[in-house]
Amino acid sequence: MNNIIRAIVLSAALGGWAEAQTAPAQPPRIVTSGEAQVRVTPDRATILVGVQTRAVTAAAAGASNARTQKAILDTLKAMGLTSDQLATQSYSVNPEMQYPPSGGPGRVTGYTVSNVVRVELKRIEQVGPVVDASLAKGANQINSIQFSSSTASEARRTAMADAVRDAKADAEALARAAGGTLGPVIEISSSSPPIRPMYTEVMMRSAAKDVATPIEPGEQVISATVSVIWQFIPGSGR
Repeated sequence: MNNIIRAIVLSAALGGWAEAQTAPAQPPRIVTSGEAQVRVTPDRATILVGVQTRAVTAAAAGASNARTQKAILDTLKAMGLTSDQLATQSYSVNPEMQYPPSGGPGRVTGYTVSNVVRVELKRIEQVGPVVDASLAKGANQINSIQFSSSTASEARRTAMADAVRDAKADAEALARAAGGTLGPVIEISSSSPPIRPMYTEVMMRSAAKDVATPIEPGEQVISATVSVIWQFIPGSGR
């Protein structure tokens, strides 16, 4: 039995050795990476318009908040915004507590109600008027504006193509320096970062001023990074 087992093991080992001897060798390779950026001008914006109210009872704080937020929404709809551009982002009711200096249990002194609405704008020029109209109707929580581009995905693909060209230029230079030429692509991958919106801060100001809120979206940078493995063909270059 032992002789049979040894024969099987030896046969398997010889078979693996023979297979390794007949397996084709891997062709020489060149590995390069490339990076590229494309700049786009944002044409979309998202604003979080919040109303925070305080009152002795939760009901009173909620009623006051509802009146103010409704006035804001009615105004925004009158400006041409549709229902699919307006959505409640968050709503909360929290008690306000007061604790004695000497310690001990606290007591509820009032309630705070916060209602934040997400406003999606399809035109950048609407941002200033929407901010001003919201403040005029009682909004008191506008902390930042998010900008994005409707062409971001297309710009990302352009950046990826530019990154591949960048990687190919480096690969061709390496192939020439090594006395050969660049062969076809063996493998390619992308580690491009996700497209993230841009944010800008908005300073709260008195709605009584006649000066419109200035908004400058700037440019959004779309980046792409690729890694490419090429076949190297030796001895035919220069």
